[in-house]
Amino acid sequence: MLAIYQSTLLLSLPKQKLQSLCCLAGALLFLGLAGCAKNPVTGEQNFVMFSEDKELQLGREYHPQIMSQYGRYEDEALQTYVQQVGERVANISHRQELVYRFTVLDSPVVNAFALPGGYIYITRGLMAYLNSEAELAAVLGHEVGHVTARHGVRQQSASQAANLGYTVGALLLPELRTAGAQNAFNMLGGALLSGYGREHELESDRLGAEYLAKSNYDPQAMLEVIGVLKDQSVFAEAQAKKQGQDYQGYHGLFASHPDNDTRLREVVNSADQYLNGPRGEVGEQAYLSRIDGMVFGDSESQGIRSGRDFYHADMQFALRFPENWFVQNNPSSLQAMAPEGRAFLEIGASDINRRQDPATFIRERLGISTLRNGQPLNNHGLQGYTGVTQQQGKLLRVAVVYLNNQAFVFIGGAKQDQQFAEFDRLILETASSLHALRPDERELAKAQRIEVVKVSSNDSYARWAAQSRITNSPLEQLQLLNGDFPGGELQAGQLKKRVR
Repeated sequence: MLAIYQSTLLLSLPKQKLQSLCCLAGALLFLGLAGCAKNPVTGEQNFVMFSEDKELQLGREYHPQIMSQYGRYEDEALQTYVQQVGERVANISHRQELVYRFTVLDSPVVNAFALPGGYIYITRGLMAYLNSEAELAAVLGHEVGHVTARHGVRQQSASQAANLGYTVGALLLPELRTAGAQNAFNMLGGALLSGYGREHELESDRLGAEYLAKSNYDPQAMLEVIGVLKDQSVFAEAQAKKQGQDYQGYHGLFASHPDNDTRLREVVNSADQYLNGPRGEVGEQAYLSRIDGMVFGDSESQGIRSGRDFYHADMQFALRFPENWFVQNNPSSLQAMAPEGRAFLEIGASDINRRQDPATFIRERLGISTLRNGQPLNNHGLQGYTGVTQQQGKLLRVAVVYLNNQAFVFIGGAKQDQQFAEFDRLILETASSLHALRPDERELAKAQRIEVVKVSSNDSYARWAAQSRITNSPLEQLQLLNGDFPGGELQAGQLKKRVR
């Protein structure tokens, strides 16, 4: 569909502009010829605008930013294990001279990625859903493939060249300075870079499978990982529909490959030639024993969701959301969404710097001077104030509650103003539920952890889900954790993961 639209757009351009774009393509070709370097994997000449020294420098500069954004998962034994598995794969790669650093990030997001120069990351969120050491090696091998083939610098070089080419072309050719010509160029460049990225993903799959086999792991684990991510995608789409949101698709690891992709299966199966025996190592028990006890979902530093309730040990507070609302725990805020996206609520906290009442805080710090139906909030012995305002034509409930020298700010509303009264009551109830963490809630403020157990004849996913503190769709998430999504069931004697 995109290709058809682009062709129509090009045909609709005046002949002179089309010729100008062709000239510009020639300029980009010239840039490509001027910036070629030998590919460490294929030996072919690739267009790059960065030397290897610059590539390594990029990794060094961005690594601290990644660590600051995500945080390092504080489990040294697990960090050492992932480093060892990663090195086993990297040591037989096409760039063995690099020093590879494999880091587990303290994030529940399902992802893995690499920086130029050998900095490779995997989240504990992704590790929770893997089920063998070979699958872990597949993820790390895929990322090593990106590094060895210099995908990061090649794609960044192509992007910079496209931008530079348009800038130069617009200076030389006035007809390219129109919005229509720029949009056409951006669409063409985006399509080229998108295809470039898909080819890089497939090449990394091929390289990862090759590295798996050469390090005596089962290369078929690459397909197992893709199956895990496909199931995640199906689950995420269903969750998005519950919230009344459009699902944008998973854009991370292996995103461009459904598990029945013929090309992918071909490149993975071709790696069997590198195996020393009939089948490589899988390492299910070895892996499960390593992640036994790993944090699942929210970290204690960001607070814990448990059903409708939220507990934060560090900030010493708790509150309760409306029933069946979807709650998103972000690093600096909490967001809640009513079913089908019919209403929303965002909660943040800010230091109190002046001795002023909550009503003045709303007026001066939040800049809201017009507040209707203002009234004090004095629940749980806390000082607060709330009212209704109208911003950009939308009715919003605003509430501020003071706790421990922090001002907790609640802002919520309905998708349709006709439904505002219906949801306003629920938003106000949430703000009124804020209270200091009680002694009996401290245990609930602890992080959930993965527990690896041998399944008994009395176990079932429904029973495990009923005992779990997983907030959103616990049964489906337990099935996802164990590769049984959708609809699979526990079998006695198996080693499986549950969440406690």
